[in-house]
Amino acid sequence: MCVPAFANTTYLVADETQQDACSSDAKIALYAEVTGSITTDQAKAYEAAKKYVACPSEGADDAEVKRVAYLKNFIAKFEKARRKDQLTAQIAKKDLPAAFETGKQVFADDPNYLKGYMELALAGAISQNQAMANDTITYAQKALDMIEAGATPQSWAPFDSKDDALAKLNYAIGSLQATPNPDKAIPHLIKAAGYNSKIKTTPLTYAYLAEAYERGPYAKQSADYKTNFGDKPETPESKLAFENINQIIDREIDAYARAVALSPNDANKADWMKTLTDLYTFRNKSNAGLNEMIAGILSKPLPPVPTPLTSLPTPPATPAATPTSGNGVSTTGTATPANGAAPTNTQPGANTQPKATTTAAKPAATSKANTPAKPKTRKAHARRN
Repeated sequence: MCVPAFANTTYLVADETQQDACSSDAKIALYAEVTGSITTDQAKAYEAAKKYVACPSEGADDAEVKRVAYLKNFIAKFEKARRKDQLTAQIAKKDLPAAFETGKQVFADDPNYLKGYMELALAGAISQNQAMANDTITYAQKALDMIEAGATPQSWAPFDSKDDALAKLNYAIGSLQATPNPDKAIPHLIKAAGYNSKIKTTPLTYAYLAEAYERGPYAKQSADYKTNFGDKPETPESKLAFENINQIIDREIDAYARAVALSPNDANKADWMKTLTDLYTFRNKSNAGLNEMIAGILSKPLPPVPTPLTSLPTPPATPAATPTSGNGVSTTGTATPANGAAPTNTQPGANTQPKATTTAAKPAATSKANTPAKPKTRKAHARRN
């Protein structure tokens, strides 16, 4: 008999407490707390507003309806702003899974929140986390589109400047696309290297560019060459295909030379140098002039994506006497490659094949702040002449 009586007493106390919290006097006090602290302590105003709108609204007059609408609008704006602060804090703590999840809510609230796109794109590029790669690329491209359309954030942080932002956003796309979509990565990496930013002097920019050339246009053109012309007599079409492949190899040489020139102490330098030597020797039949080419490569502009050749280059006129270089190698009828390497004597013959197609290793991630992840370099390539 005592238990039911106690239970009823408990419920009665709870009901009275609820009624007291939502009494006219209590609601007046809550509303006063909101209006009194909304400009000085919005967190306090937010808590009071939530308590007020949680009260029953049956039978409310027009004034009450307007107050509730005002408070709900404030609550929504406060929560929207707090999500942006939460996003920045999560990125600072390197809690990227939480940050990318919060980012989706933030961009649903504000599709033009440039600062958020920039912060998440940079964080994703630094981490090179493949689980977030698609979102990172999407956010980087959105930020680029907005900036190029004239949008300007209140601050360029976490970047140093507008040029630094454009460089690193392009780098974010290029580095993450170098493996799955190298053809799209190439123009972004070239753009990244064109701005006044640390990315321009980062060897990894050019290592990724070389890998993108290898995985993209070289792999496709090499496979097409073998399908269409492998083990067949030489024709004008096969010569043209071969020259187009050489253009890609020259871009790889240029990119690896820049990576080597910019990396006096980089752990990857030895591997990059080995690959560069292999490529250079394939194109020039010798490594003569390689060191000189590396020494001068940074004084030359980064070459653009090559335009496909539609006709064979016109060979230079043959002189009456054939001069020789100091080491006795004939230089008759040679042309200087686009990468500035020593002239090549290689002419594609009936049995000449482009270099063997290889698959580069997947880039390894690093957690060092603001430092792009290092790609693992390839093994030296076996090539047939």
